[in-house]
Amino acid sequence: MAANIHDELTDQLVKAVLSLKNEDQCYRFFEDICTVSELKALAQRLEVARMLDEGYIYETIVEKTGASTATISRVKRCLVYGSDGYNSVMELLKEGHKNDK
Repeated sequence: MAANIHDELTDQLVKAVLSLKNEDQCYRFFEDICTVSELKALAQRLEVARMLDEGYIYETIVEKTGASTATISRVKRCLVYGSDGYNSVMELLKEGHKNDK
């Protein structure tokens, strides 16, 4: 984990997120802690990561998500060289989609 984000306040945030028990609590928490734009940006990055993971090309990702190529490039770097945060979530999302079917 990047040393510049690991501190007492970030620890508190991570613990708060981990304490959430269901989707309703998550929605309520994120609605209070984030602006609509911040939450939409986070959701967009996750969708970009999902699409990259599934092999979509940049042009299609831009068209479907509205993300800039800079955002797509940053997410791609994180997928390849990051802390495996996106990758671990991608696996959980795939498992969740299997259970939805």
